[in-house]
Amino acid sequence: MVSTAETKDTADGRDEPRGAARHAVVIGGGLAGLLAAHVLAAHADEVTLVERDRFPGEPASRPGVPQDRHTHVMLGSGQRALESLLPGLVDDLIAHGSPRVAMPTEIVQWQAGHWYRRTDATSHILTGSRPLTDWVVRRRVLAGSRITVVEGAEVTGLLGDATRVRGVRLRERGRPTALRDVPADLVVDASGRSSRAPSWLTALGAEPPREERLETGLAYATRQFRTAAGQPSPGYRGVYIIPNPAQPYGCVILPLEHDRWSVILSGLRGYEPPTDAAEFIEYAARLPHPVAHEWLLEAEPVSPVHGYRATGNLRRRYDLPGRRPAGFLATGEALCAFNPVYGQGMSVAALCAVALREALTDARRTPTTRRVQQALLAATRQAWDISAGADKNVPGATGNALRPRPADRPADWYLKRVQERATGNPVVGDAFRAVLHLTAPATSLFAPRVLRAVLGPATPGPRTPQLLPEAG
Repeated sequence: MVSTAETKDTADGRDEPRGAARHAVVIGGGLAGLLAAHVLAAHADEVTLVERDRFPGEPASRPGVPQDRHTHVMLGSGQRALESLLPGLVDDLIAHGSPRVAMPTEIVQWQAGHWYRRTDATSHILTGSRPLTDWVVRRRVLAGSRITVVEGAEVTGLLGDATRVRGVRLRERGRPTALRDVPADLVVDASGRSSRAPSWLTALGAEPPREERLETGLAYATRQFRTAAGQPSPGYRGVYIIPNPAQPYGCVILPLEHDRWSVILSGLRGYEPPTDAAEFIEYAARLPHPVAHEWLLEAEPVSPVHGYRATGNLRRRYDLPGRRPAGFLATGEALCAFNPVYGQGMSVAALCAVALREALTDARRTPTTRRVQQALLAATRQAWDISAGADKNVPGATGNALRPRPADRPADWYLKRVQERATGNPVVGDAFRAVLHLTAPATSLFAPRVLRAVLGPATPGPRTPQLLPEAG
């Protein structure tokens, strides 16, 4: 467990060890919070998970996860992390209906003006709904564990001072005066991108984290559909149309459990998709190819249209030096939130939990607050570099994370060539996909085989979508 000693020098995050922590509080019962609580249960005598909502008894949307009606994917990296934390969980998700989609074989994908070749699969994504994923994980994490769940309560502040956090103050929702203090040796914030922890730390006399922001103005709208009974298979299980600076419209069509499909239409600032049902279909006609629009015309809608606008990149630098208390950590989107179009959020939540476990069990180093927070930040770094790195090139992007670095220009030149060649060259496509799915480091794009293909002549992908996969 993170060292629980009195802090002698919080400016550089040093804690002097004085024994194992007894009680940990995790704020937020979403995926990041559940997985953090699961890890901490192996180290603390007691773990309390505080959730504003009341958990549904079945897979269902809840107000505390405002984006859970939209498309979610679990990347290969997230699947590996989940299996490491909860062996057999991926099979559980599939058994409860989460589709497993092969890439690029089963996806019709448009990017950079060309369609990807549908060659043999090199990765798989899970595309079950967010409520299903949360429900399956929640059942596993809470079954027979020493985790105490406090539902229908929200944290209103931290206990302690600028040197150490000593617990949280809770309020029952709907009862403004029903306050109680919960002492703790460690508090983990997993409350998402809307976290109020920076103001809580300020109230203790500590420094809030520096925030890095990058906003493209991307907006999206999602609706669920069902294909007509007896309708022949279109030959694919998903459609990806990726927007770029020259083409502002995007679309993702992916299967869900119970023979449903989730469809996201997206647009950059000034091209936002509508939430009106009739206009939703009309908007799809603006995409650079009619494949998605034609699919929608044949499908049956089974849900309202839900819009979403909180799509900026946000990173809170708790890892940097500053006057911050020991005994407080941030994880998941409370630490680093991404443009959702890249589909990284759930996987990074799982990667953070693995990083937390490894930091707490590292026999070589005392797990001080700052060291553990640095490990959590490191688990988000590649996803941040992908999301913020791509978004900074979008016209009209705003934020303090736009500042260019000397290495950006050659890196951008190389990555542009990677994207141009990924559609038609399977060697580049496979390497690029592994980096995007966080299963390989960005340096793998410079492996000799990939480098030769990137620097050589381009072999563009098909000009029209391949509605059937290539023969193996």
